[in-house]
Amino acid sequence: MLQAMVGDPGVPPPAPAQTRFSADGFWWWDGGEWKPALSQDRLWRWTGSTWEAARPGGASGSGGGSLGIIVAAVVGVVLLVAVTAVAVIYFAGPQISNVFSNLVTASSSP
Repeated sequence: MLQAMVGDPGVPPPAPAQTRFSADGFWWWDGGEWKPALSQDRLWRWTGSTWEAARPGGASGSGGGSLGIIVAAVVGVVLLVAVTAVAVIYFAGPQISNVFSNLVTASSSP
């Protein structure tokens, strides 16, 4: 009688269905069709059994470094411009000074 309430211990429980995600992580297969793995507002992600808060790094977790790459590129460009400006001023500075000196001399002579 007790075994009827608990179930047959000789029968293994059914295996949970394996959720299959697309390679980019944006879709999951429900056995009949592909469904979005992210909510429309991209704040929630389907794990295969429940919805949980999506990580800010991107859908598959591999896009987290994209902001870092953009920041590094901008910093690199700024440094390149700064180094070029310093080099131009260092090497061409005396010539630029000479041009302005000649202008002042020419404007002050009658």
